[in-house]
Amino acid sequence: MREGVVTLFLGGDVMLGRGVDQILPHPGAPALRETYIRDARAYVGLAEAANGPIPRPVGFRWPWGEALPVLDAAAPDARVVNLETAVTADGDFAPGKGVHYRMSPANLPCLAAARPDVCALANNHVLDFGPRGLHETLGALAQAGLRTAGAGPDEARAKQPAIVPLGAGGRVLVFSFGMPSSGIPKGWAATGQWAGVDVVEEPSVAAASAFADRLRQVRRPGDIAVASIHWGPNWGYDVSRSEVRFAHALLDAGVDVVHGHSSHHPRPLEVYRDRLVLYGCGDLVDDYEGIGGYERYRDDLRVLYLVSVEADTGRLVAARMLPLRARRMRLEHVPPEDAEWLRAVLDRHSREFGTRIDGGPDGTLTLRPLRRAARPRCPT
Repeated sequence: MREGVVTLFLGGDVMLGRGVDQILPHPGAPALRETYIRDARAYVGLAEAANGPIPRPVGFRWPWGEALPVLDAAAPDARVVNLETAVTADGDFAPGKGVHYRMSPANLPCLAAARPDVCALANNHVLDFGPRGLHETLGALAQAGLRTAGAGPDEARAKQPAIVPLGAGGRVLVFSFGMPSSGIPKGWAATGQWAGVDVVEEPSVAAASAFADRLRQVRRPGDIAVASIHWGPNWGYDVSRSEVRFAHALLDAGVDVVHGHSSHHPRPLEVYRDRLVLYGCGDLVDDYEGIGGYERYRDDLRVLYLVSVEADTGRLVAARMLPLRARRMRLEHVPPEDAEWLRAVLDRHSREFGTRIDGGPDGTLTLRPLRRAARPRCPT
C-alpha cells in the first residue's frame, strides 16, 4: 500500500462457466437447457468462428491472458470481482430461467489465477443450480481460500461483508447485494431458514438507510467500504433517477465506492462528494464471443478498473481504466483505435454526471471530475 492511499482493482462480471469451463483442464457436463444451444461446447465454436482456433485444454491462466501482468504491475491492495457463475457439479437446473452458468469446482485454479480477494456473489446466476449448487459453490470457494460476500446458507451470512485486511491496520469491507432489475428472482433471497443471496428489492432511499445501519455495526476507523451491486439491464447507457439517488444515499451513509455491475458493457462513471460511482463495470471474462445482436455496444471490450482512495477518508484520489478485449476466450491488449472508441463513449455518457474521461498514449483511460463536491443533476 502506497503511504496514505489504498488502491482497489474492481472487475465486472467474471463468468468462467459454460464455454470457458469446456476449454479448461477439467470441463464439467456440457448439457444446457437453452432455447437454441444445448451443448456448452457450441459457445467455443462461436468464439472460434469469430476470432480463430482455441487450443484445448488451455492452462488455467489462459482466460485472463494479458490482464494478469497488468494487474501484477498495478499491485492493487485488494482485488474484487463479481463471480457470475455457480461452481458446482451438483444441483438441478433452476426452473424458469433461460440461461444457466456453472463451472467445474476442479477448474477453480482459473479463478484463483487472478488472485481475487473478494468474489461478490449476489447476482442472477449463482443459484442457477439451486440450493445444492449454491452450497457446493460456497464450500468450493471457501476451500480454495477465496472470500465471498452476498450469498450464504442463511440471511445473516448472506449480508455479511467480506473483510480484507490492509497492511497499515485498516480494512476493506465489501458488501455484495443485488436487485431484481438485474434478473435475480425474488425467490432467491436468503432468509432465516433458506440459503440464498442478499436481495434489495429496489434502489430506494429507505433501502440505503437500512444498509447504513448494517455498515455502522461493522465499520471501524480506517475502513474502506465498497458496495458491490448487481443491478440494471444488460444493455444501454441510461442510468435511472432511482439508481442515481440510491448511489448517492449509499455514499452519504458512509460507503466509499459503489461498484456496479450486470451490464455487458461499461456504463457511466460519477464522482459524488469526492467518492466514486461505477454504474456498470461491464463483462470481464466470459464466453460471449461471436454472439450477434448488440455489436454497437462493443461488448468485446473489457476494462480493469483501478481505483485509488485516501486511506483515512475514503476520498477518491484517482481512477484509471485499462482497456482489454476478448479474443479466443482470452483477454488481450486493445489497439489504440479501440481504446479511443471506448474513451469517447464513456466520456459522452459520463458528462451528464460532471465527469470526463481522458486518454493516455498507452491506452490507459483516466477519470477527470469537472466538479468534485457539487451534487450533479439526476439524469432524466
